[in-house]
Amino acid sequence: MIAEFCITSNFTFLTGASHPEEYMRRAALGGLGAIAIADDNTVAGIVRAHTEAREIARKVRERERFDAEHGLIGPPAPEGVVAGPSAAIYAVPRLLPAARLVFSDGPPVTVLAADRQGWANLCRILSKGRLRAEKGQCLVHLQDLMDHSEGLQLILHPVAQEDRRAKGVAGWGDLMPRLRKRFEGRLQMLLSPHYDGRDKVRFQWVAAQAKGLGLPIVASAAPMMHHGRRRKLADVVTAIRTGRRVNALGRAALANAESRLRDAREMEILFRDYPEALARGAELVEGLQFSLDSLRYEYPSEVRGSETAAERLRRLSYEGLRWRYPDGAPERVRDMLEHELDLIGRLNYEPYFLTVRDIVDFARSRDILCQGRGSAANSVVCFCLGVTSVSPEIGTMVFERFVSEARDEPPDIDVDFEHERREEVIQHIYERYGRHRAGLCATVIHYRGKRAIREVGRAMGLSEDTITALSSQLWGFFSVDAVQDERMREIGLDPSDRHLRQTMALVHEIIGFPRHLSQHVGGFIITEGRLDELVPIENATMEDRTVICWDKDDIDSLGILKVDVLSLGMLTCIRKAFDLMKTHYGQRFSLATLPQEDPKVYDMLCRADSIGVFQVESRAQMNFLPRMRPRNFYDLVIEVAIIRPGPIQGDMVHPYIRRRNGEEPVSFPSDELGAVLGKTLGVPLFQEQAMQIAMIGAGFTPEEADRLRRSLATFKKHGNVSEFHDRFMRGMRQNGYDEEFAARCFSQIEGFGSYGFPESHAASFALLVYASAWIKCHYPGLFACALLNSQPMGFYAPAQIVRDAREHGVEVRPVSVNESYWDNVMEPDGRGGLALRLGFRQIKGLREDDAVWIAAARGNGYLSVEDVWRRAGITPPVLMRLAEADAFLDLGLNRREALWEAKAIRSIDPLPLFAQDMDGEGIQEPQAMLPDMSEGEQVVEDYVAMRLTLRSHPVALLRHLLTPEMGGKG
Repeated sequence: MIAEFCITSNFTFLTGASHPEEYMRRAALGGLGAIAIADDNTVAGIVRAHTEAREIARKVRERERFDAEHGLIGPPAPEGVVAGPSAAIYAVPRLLPAARLVFSDGPPVTVLAADRQGWANLCRILSKGRLRAEKGQCLVHLQDLMDHSEGLQLILHPVAQEDRRAKGVAGWGDLMPRLRKRFEGRLQMLLSPHYDGRDKVRFQWVAAQAKGLGLPIVASAAPMMHHGRRRKLADVVTAIRTGRRVNALGRAALANAESRLRDAREMEILFRDYPEALARGAELVEGLQFSLDSLRYEYPSEVRGSETAAERLRRLSYEGLRWRYPDGAPERVRDMLEHELDLIGRLNYEPYFLTVRDIVDFARSRDILCQGRGSAANSVVCFCLGVTSVSPEIGTMVFERFVSEARDEPPDIDVDFEHERREEVIQHIYERYGRHRAGLCATVIHYRGKRAIREVGRAMGLSEDTITALSSQLWGFFSVDAVQDERMREIGLDPSDRHLRQTMALVHEIIGFPRHLSQHVGGFIITEGRLDELVPIENATMEDRTVICWDKDDIDSLGILKVDVLSLGMLTCIRKAFDLMKTHYGQRFSLATLPQEDPKVYDMLCRADSIGVFQVESRAQMNFLPRMRPRNFYDLVIEVAIIRPGPIQGDMVHPYIRRRNGEEPVSFPSDELGAVLGKTLGVPLFQEQAMQIAMIGAGFTPEEADRLRRSLATFKKHGNVSEFHDRFMRGMRQNGYDEEFAARCFSQIEGFGSYGFPESHAASFALLVYASAWIKCHYPGLFACALLNSQPMGFYAPAQIVRDAREHGVEVRPVSVNESYWDNVMEPDGRGGLALRLGFRQIKGLREDDAVWIAAARGNGYLSVEDVWRRAGITPPVLMRLAEADAFLDLGLNRREALWEAKAIRSIDPLPLFAQDMDGEGIQEPQAMLPDMSEGEQVVEDYVAMRLTLRSHPVALLRHLLTPEMGGKG
């Protein structure tokens, strides 16, 4: 058996030139027995290789099963004819979990995990190096390796004498006594070529060094790419990393395309003089028993005192049932609760539900509004635990659709918190479980169009104006070649230019390459034991946060539970609106206690009066609302989900509306699909329905459906939904379904590949749609105030929110140094109602600290600009911002007069001698006669200072020019 131990993938960012999956596929094709993805100080890419290895194994099993049932394809070979070379179609390479440790005080070492303890030690070494360095860096010392030595096999990288002097590191001869104490029998020296014409001499030198140290040698081709055609891209990523152009790389460029993954035969030829190096590699593989499949993830037990997790979940669920139904729960709800608790118990998921409940309970104890969503969130258990406010009586899906005993998948619960206060929840999780047990998932930032054009273009020596022009035509460059050529000519470029064509080919090739790691928006991994023995952890850019190096797809592949702690601006808005209602009207509401099915709310939505309303404020939604005419909560569920790429791309929107309006009969392709599509009038709108159609209509097995579901992950890096097309169409045809219907269904599935929206999420979002619409309908002033205080969020700028509030009869008052606070507030309007007073937060560039000082020091009111300066202690630049926002108008000073006075103040602090009135002894400056500003000038300055105006609409100033008859009358 031939193995490759030192592969560099593109997760050694801007160094390796191939994906881990590509290495695994190439290794299978080349007949290699095992490979190790050994990236520099990271294991970020190995789960992808592991997932690909499982996929290869699945395909090989299918092929072997087919061959066993039907025999080999094609005629048999004639007798006496020697079979020619053939691809290793039955090979399934093993993945050897590894990393190349690049030390600060020694030569590099490839470290391989021999068992579970070895993997734990490798993760702890990498965690130590990452946590003592800034985000994206790793500072590993040799002592870290000595402290965590159990279960590890080492391959030492030889370093020539001149290289040791240049890098200031010791040679292995100096370090061998320390290493032998900890790693006796687990050390070998790497024998790998540099492909520079001197490898024969180098091999002799390495073999002599290893013999002198008493170490066996291990062979490796040290591949930087899976195939030689990636050589150009390898040079491009090196140029990007080093900040140079490709033509200036010099010796940093690859001399040839030989640094590629070799098949078994090539490895034997390359190391024909050192067969013992290949043999030692085979022996080494035999001793490496660890696989990522053997990771046994343990979720926190969540045991409290003598009460087990199951007992605690049952107690809290029934306590919540009495809280949600003070007059007694319906029998159907009780039966559903008991059924769900039984299923959760069989799958041992009680700790997961308790963790989510405890996080939500903490948020509620701090008055942080939250709402659960996701598959398992829309259940009676989560409703009783307070995770969600969506009543199970709405009845969207059966619980098994979310927590399936057959699929044995982890449940999915996302919890949205107020976006301004989510950090409190995140820090609570760290404090409760400790940073050694909790961490955020990573998000891999991949090359996309604009970044790829910019960075590859610079590396290839394109001018900045050419790069800018190419970026401006982005959409055209990722379609067919004819369109690409046409777009290039439009911007003055020659599409036949060889250099430009090569650059664009490299741009296309680098798309999807990982660029760096970032942190997930809120996916937490929590463990019973040490998290850093499951996966390395590192610092995030944001202070007081740590992240793991795997993303959500990696976590899902390994079956590790994740709790999503997400943020939502609308929850901040709704909570602030509830606070205003309590303050001004004495009414206390929560998401669960709002009056349900209010006809006035639905009337408002039918008029498309939805500016600021969650999820239905876009132009597309506002255009659709009068056609949809929602009259109940489930209509809102459909409204949220229907204006999405899936239903639109699958042409499901118009058929649904026609059926809803009675313009075409409701029919079902079959009785079986009628059970799935009944609630949506025979038209598939939700992601769950697409999965059910695949299983019922196309005959997908549960395993195939699961692979299809995984391929529908939102914002997928590499679209792979289309690979199921032939299988889907063939299955639908065999089961007697119309070709056109099947094509539309699959087109919708492809749309979900870009953005899938399941019914469970739509139901949770629909509750927030109703809540925000109810507040806007009955308290438009409070809604506008809360919306402005929650910015930035949503589609609309403050100017549009203010204009919409005034159109709903709300009096909006300007910013004033004597009346405003940091936040926008409601104040008595003198007629028994409330007016909206704009706050200092609307002034561009004004800090909250300054606004607090202004409000705290004004007492009975300020008398002048100088009075604000003396009493509030704010600086002249802040006074000028207030003047530019016309905040001194209540003092009888217009914008120019206030700005004139503000500019006259030069000192940051008043001088003690002149801090008090000097009884007229001061110098009196003559009054300046400043010209009045026109209405148009005032409007412009309002937008410059606050991005909104309470004066005329800008178009009103041009109305006489835009309307000829008005211009004529003038």
